[in-house]
Amino acid sequence: MWVDFCVLIISQYIDIHLRSKPIQTLVPKKINFKENLAALQFVPLFFKKVKNVSPSLFYLNIALRIIDAIIPVAQLWVAKQIIDQIVEQIGSGDKSLDKVLLLVALEFGLAILSDIMNRIINLCDGLLGDKYSNASSVEIIKKTAELNLEQLEDPTFYDKLERARQQTSNRVSLLSNILAQFQDIIVISSLLVGVVLFEPWLLLLLIFSILPTIINEIKFSGTSYSLSRSWTQERRELDYLRYAGASDVTAKEVKLFGLSGYLAKRFEELADKYFNASKKLAIQRSFWGSSFNILGTSAYYVAYLLIIFRTISGILSIGDLSFLSGSFNRLRSKLQGFFIRFTSITESSMYLQDYFEFLALTNSDPPPDQLVQVPKKIMKGFEFRNVGFKYPNTERWVVRNLNFNIGAGEKMAFVGENGAGKTTLIKLLLRYYDPTEGSILLDDVDIKCFDRTSYQQYFGVIFQDFVKFELTLRENIAVGKIEALSDDVVIAEASEKSLADQVIQIVPNGMEQQLGRRFRNGVELSGGQWQKLHWLELI
Repeated sequence: MWVDFCVLIISQYIDIHLRSKPIQTLVPKKINFKENLAALQFVPLFFKKVKNVSPSLFYLNIALRIIDAIIPVAQLWVAKQIIDQIVEQIGSGDKSLDKVLLLVALEFGLAILSDIMNRIINLCDGLLGDKYSNASSVEIIKKTAELNLEQLEDPTFYDKLERARQQTSNRVSLLSNILAQFQDIIVISSLLVGVVLFEPWLLLLLIFSILPTIINEIKFSGTSYSLSRSWTQERRELDYLRYAGASDVTAKEVKLFGLSGYLAKRFEELADKYFNASKKLAIQRSFWGSSFNILGTSAYYVAYLLIIFRTISGILSIGDLSFLSGSFNRLRSKLQGFFIRFTSITESSMYLQDYFEFLALTNSDPPPDQLVQVPKKIMKGFEFRNVGFKYPNTERWVVRNLNFNIGAGEKMAFVGENGAGKTTLIKLLLRYYDPTEGSILLDDVDIKCFDRTSYQQYFGVIFQDFVKFELTLRENIAVGKIEALSDDVVIAEASEKSLADQVIQIVPNGMEQQLGRRFRNGVELSGGQWQKLHWLELI
């Protein structure tokens, strides 16, 4: 009976707090082609950041791509020369292979050079991408630390954060796509010059062959991003359900109350909804892509037949046939790939927009030149003056009309029922939140006038839901004063005062012991032992 009651309560809690509306199929807001193009404004800033992580790799990559872009047309030209040379020697009866072998050796050299270039380019792309991925992740972590707690607890902010970080690894492919796009521009330009020199009329058929691809890409422009954006909150819910159903932190409650089936069903229902929406879009893109491709391929073979006809008529040589058909085919493939990649770049740029908009977020703190230095020693203490607070996007006041003083050196306990606002008062005092009305003063100065970071370093706090950092024991000891991480004297004094030295003595690797079962050779501590470590934050 008691277990059933607990399951009911927990299930209701999940329904209320995890999701405020029933699972439903979301219709993504359509992102039009104009909005896609507008997102490209963030590409130069993106490239600037990529260049800054490694200028040498960045410029080497560009130089190699320029060289590699010239190779395709050179290979086609050499192939044309080989065929023409063979036909000429057959007609003249000359059986000498010197010229042919020289041309074959040249084509072989170009093939080897192209392969080497591509491998080095891929290596540069990978190294640059990894370095930028790491750098952007660090940026997100630092930016998150700059923002206020009220921003971090806002669902709209979390959606923006999720979209900013979910594509961190995919920005590696964005980098490669953009660089490949510039490289293809050079390839296309060189191939176009070759085609125009021989048969300018082929350009008309070339336009008809790639037009279906352009139409298809415009038709589905922004659809993947719009689907992903519409499902940001639901994907966060999926991540939470995955964590809640398969985590050592929640394992005891999940097993005790038999919640695994419930959580798995909730996950499956929502995941199926997302899968079906994604599948529908994928099928549409595949169908229309195949249909338009038939038209483009038809245009190519019309051009191919015309080239054959002009060769049979004696207007073009066999070598010209090889060069023009090869050039036309490559041009068509490159142009199709160009527009397909262009759509991919514009969609990825939408995520860049989310990323840079996130980095541009600011808190409500005054500019540095308007801040007051935090007093080195508190003389009078704190004063709550007509303080009232309600959480963002709510109308209920948690506390209101609070007026009291906490003198320097004075001890004070807040006593009240659950939900009375005791923890909220501490968060206001720590400047995790700013009062909705009224003010909090320290030595007659509004605490909003202090630098938030310097002010918060005044305090040592253990919340009832304190975080267990699965770092080394040394790092946990230094959490309250991380700059002293390498200072053995300070670490030893702090651990002795909090009785954490008793924990150090019983773990296998002492101060360097990895804590938590998440990592190899980690040791799990008891609740009391964890508490001794967190008392260090007060020292």
